[in-house]
Amino acid sequence: MPWRELSVMDQREEFARLALAPGANKRELCRRFGISRSKAYKWLGRYASEGREGLADRSRRPRRSPTRTSAAVEAEILRIRAESNNAWGARKIAVVLGRDSEAVPAVSTITEVLRRHGRLGQRACEHPGPYQRFERTEPNELWQMDFKGDFATGRGRCYPLTVIDDHSRYSLGIEACGTQQDGSTRERLVAVFRRYGLPETLLMDNGSPWGDSGGGRFTAFSVWLVRLGVRVTHGRPYHPQTQGKDERFHRTLKAELLSGQHFADLMQCQLAFDRWRHVYNHERPHQGIGMAVPSDRYRPSGRAKPEALPPIEYGPDDIVRKADQDGDISFRTRRIRLGKPFRGQPIAVRPTTQDGVFSIHFCSQQIGTVDLRMTKTAGSVVDIPTAMPTTSSAHNEHHSSETCI
Repeated sequence: MPWRELSVMDQREEFARLALAPGANKRELCRRFGISRSKAYKWLGRYASEGREGLADRSRRPRRSPTRTSAAVEAEILRIRAESNNAWGARKIAVVLGRDSEAVPAVSTITEVLRRHGRLGQRACEHPGPYQRFERTEPNELWQMDFKGDFATGRGRCYPLTVIDDHSRYSLGIEACGTQQDGSTRERLVAVFRRYGLPETLLMDNGSPWGDSGGGRFTAFSVWLVRLGVRVTHGRPYHPQTQGKDERFHRTLKAELLSGQHFADLMQCQLAFDRWRHVYNHERPHQGIGMAVPSDRYRPSGRAKPEALPPIEYGPDDIVRKADQDGDISFRTRRIRLGKPFRGQPIAVRPTTQDGVFSIHFCSQQIGTVDLRMTKTAGSVVDIPTAMPTTSSAHNEHHSSETCI
């Protein structure tokens, strides 16, 4: 019969004594006690060498584990994880370990180390499904800029202004602003331009100070950018996912730096932002760019920021009109309303391939189109319904599911 739950040691000792007696039939005893021959000989060997104590159950854990991760490597894994505010996963940790050593544990091993030490948190969300990833082919072709959600400090609130390069994911600036007003935002962006040069295009949402969510027209801030030679584009209203990379950057900033932290003032915020930005750009592996670091792919723009605004020049075939104090221009006996940010500025009107349809330009950027066939009355006012260009629907779809960072 099989071993009973009670007095197992007694039964084992009884079997051993009987089996070791002279002339004992061990095979028959195995049948009667309900155990296998291999197990019987194991107990007999232990009983002969250790007595009754040798019949106790022992751990099956091997005495030696030559492939077990060393304590030093485990400590390094936990250190890297802790320094990322418990935000980096096994793949990023493996890349960092590989910079100093050729013997890097498998990603699954690192995951197991984190699990064994209780360092794996619940995933915030699962991947939403298939998506298309979009990125510009060269650095500085497109920058994304936005304010991250504000938070309280010991002395007021902080509005983090973030600027990243679309191609490399390089963080060009994380600025601790006390407001979202034009003046302070422009001052911070000027410092970024002076260090890294000018991008070809800046992608922003429709919020202040660079957009007017009510009418979608240009603001003084966006007119200033166009004046510098930077093309301005806005995402579709109420679609923040258009700026997928910057939105994902904000989640990373929150997870790796801001969560659980309290800052005394904006100066302390800025110091923390600068330290973390260095780690993000030069040390942190980025999943969206093949586990490289952003600094591997970024180079400053060759277009330096001018100290003075360049003169506005148009082609010899352009029809140039100066906007009045209301931001209107007169053309073909009609008033075309552009908006007050353009007051006093020279505006170019160009005919298109369609008769009666003209494109309207400020510096190098088209800001609207007017169809004079729709307003045949002299002296009528023509509104430009959407002066601020938005990204195309295809561009929005590409940015709709930016998850890798």
